[in-house]
Amino acid sequence: MMLRDHEQRVLERCDALFDRTLDLLRELVAEYSVLGEEAGVLATMQRWFERLELPVERVPLDDPGLAAHPCHAPVDWPCAGRYNLVSALNRDAGGPHLVFNGHLDVVPAEPIDTWTRPPWEPWEEDGWLYGRGAGDMKAGIAAMVMAVAAVREAGVALDFPLTLQTVIEEECSGNGALACIQRGHHGDFVLIPEPFGARLYTGQVGVVRFRIRVDGVPAHVLDTAAGSDAIDTMLRLLPALKALEEELNAERTAPYDSHAHPFNLNVGRLEGGNWASSVPAHAIVEGRLGFAPGVSPATIMQRLRDGVRRAHAEQGLPGGPPRVDFPGFRSEGHLVDLDSPGIALLGDCHRALTGKPIEPYLSTCTTDLRAFHVAGVAGTCYGPVAERIHGIDERVDIASIRHVLKAYALFLCRWRDSA
Repeated sequence: MMLRDHEQRVLERCDALFDRTLDLLRELVAEYSVLGEEAGVLATMQRWFERLELPVERVPLDDPGLAAHPCHAPVDWPCAGRYNLVSALNRDAGGPHLVFNGHLDVVPAEPIDTWTRPPWEPWEEDGWLYGRGAGDMKAGIAAMVMAVAAVREAGVALDFPLTLQTVIEEECSGNGALACIQRGHHGDFVLIPEPFGARLYTGQVGVVRFRIRVDGVPAHVLDTAAGSDAIDTMLRLLPALKALEEELNAERTAPYDSHAHPFNLNVGRLEGGNWASSVPAHAIVEGRLGFAPGVSPATIMQRLRDGVRRAHAEQGLPGGPPRVDFPGFRSEGHLVDLDSPGIALLGDCHRALTGKPIEPYLSTCTTDLRAFHVAGVAGTCYGPVAERIHGIDERVDIASIRHVLKAYALFLCRWRDSA
């Protein structure tokens, strides 16, 4: 479809607003926003909403109704006073409801001394913008918010229900997006600008986060046999986790049979002992395991629990059975409904801007689409290009941010015109 006059005006306005889009991105990256430390980035986001004359609503994470939701992920960190920011436009208007969703929380940047520059001080070089969260996913948030500003400034009325969600806890529980759903901000279609590039996100894996603890018996190193080494016990249990990972990958079916190893185990944290010359009395590992759509988190949790305890018993390891629990993610995987009208509309916008058909992307991670999927809301991800997310010197391609800004603005125009 050729660009119409009002669409061309909107795209020109995107170019005019691009420097401000990068200003917003820089301000968001500059705010330290790991788990429990999101207040600064939320305050920055609220200032920008208000500056752009967008309504602001806080959606709390300590709402009792959220804790009662069947898909709520139990967590063992404080939720009091923590919230998402939502901007809901034309709440009572007729027509299908469009949602843009992005997460403001980021993973830790340590070890910071391995970064070229401090991760909370964004910098640009050779067409890339660097900093923790620059790609995952503050660039996408900047693009989706400024797309709304571009449409409005171009004189195109946004007269349909439209909600912007900027959420927390995407990286650990998914409870942020779920809180928006539980509060009624679910819509008919959702776009999430995760940094997988200008591709059609077609599915994602299920994920559970786990924590395993084993206890030993402390003793002085003059007689280590008098104690029981919890770290050694834990290390001897880890192969059971790898074995489960391989079982899950051996069981894969279409469409994930096109991937050699889609369901990944990550032991992300290991902690144990308390003194270099004492036999360690405890060891804890925390990690994440992916699994196929169509398999319930409860099934994976039980298989993991059984595998660890079986390995402990078969090896005759000391101490009682390991303690296994599951704080955080316990999310189903799913495949995107490619027959949704929003998917076709996104493909049209992509072709209009690039002259090419949109390419599919089947993911081996999870996103906040999970919350919308369980609520029966269709949607997908389409975002900028980022590298080294969760890694050192995370960066986002600046030109790709401009593309997403325009794609979302054009999507808004065509969603309005098709309503």
